[in-house]
Amino acid sequence: MGQTFYEEKLLKSPNYKMEMTYDYFNKRLRLNDFSGNPSHIINKLQTLITENQFEKVICYVRKEQMFTFIAGGFHLEAIVQKYFSGSDAYIMTKYPKTERRNSQTWSAEDKILSDIKQKTIVKKTSRPSEYTLRKANESDAEKLAHMYSTVFKIYPTPLINPDYIKTSIDNGNIFYYIKNDSGIVSAASADINFKYYNAELTDCATIPAFRKYGFMKLLLTKLELELLNKQIYCVYSIARSLSYGMNACFHQLGYTYTGRLANNCYIFDKLEDMNVWSKDLSITAEKSAEDA
Repeated sequence: MGQTFYEEKLLKSPNYKMEMTYDYFNKRLRLNDFSGNPSHIINKLQTLITENQFEKVICYVRKEQMFTFIAGGFHLEAIVQKYFSGSDAYIMTKYPKTERRNSQTWSAEDKILSDIKQKTIVKKTSRPSEYTLRKANESDAEKLAHMYSTVFKIYPTPLINPDYIKTSIDNGNIFYYIKNDSGIVSAASADINFKYYNAELTDCATIPAFRKYGFMKLLLTKLELELLNKQIYCVYSIARSLSYGMNACFHQLGYTYTGRLANNCYIFDKLEDMNVWSKDLSITAEKSAEDA
């Protein structure tokens, strides 16, 4: 795929086992899960920071592990409800560089959230007859990659590479898209964690000229229904904090805002803060079916 965006690694010692993501493109180190001695793990993370010059460390930890990480210099930025097979994940972060921690747009993002929460929730979105909603397969990868390259100058994963999309679909992730006679105009995906039965709704994009139709709500609702059929109830998303439209979409669909990740990744055209939204589909299944 050309540039190495990230590597998945499993680190082991007599004291721990760590499931890691080395995210070179976004200069982040992520601890996805672990077992063993948390103090030894925190020490190992510090060594990895020094060796690789990462600018941000992200750790998904359980509630009973949170205070050990706080004592180790981490702080809580967000929560993903029911992430670990029904138990919450606490997203603890650490910033080796002060510049990476400081956000220049935090107050503006707070204002966007406040404005969104005051809006009346619109339950249904209609789709004009000339547009078709479809589930993607590997043969759609070229067209999806082209659409994503049109919307995003920068994206934290290599979505403009058709092979990346093909591999994602082959690994069990789900893409839905909306098209007209000219091609794909909107798409979104569900990145499924089959180990802990959760899914991240991601890769959300609509060509600007078509955003007035509210296609993203239709796509996300369709993804929710498919996840329900797979008995996956924890769904969450990490959305650009400066995007009024995407944050409004999740609020309208009944997601709960559960925190913000400062300077989290390179997306759209720069390094940006990201809002975390969570939803328990087992509670909202009936509503999701009505809105489809």
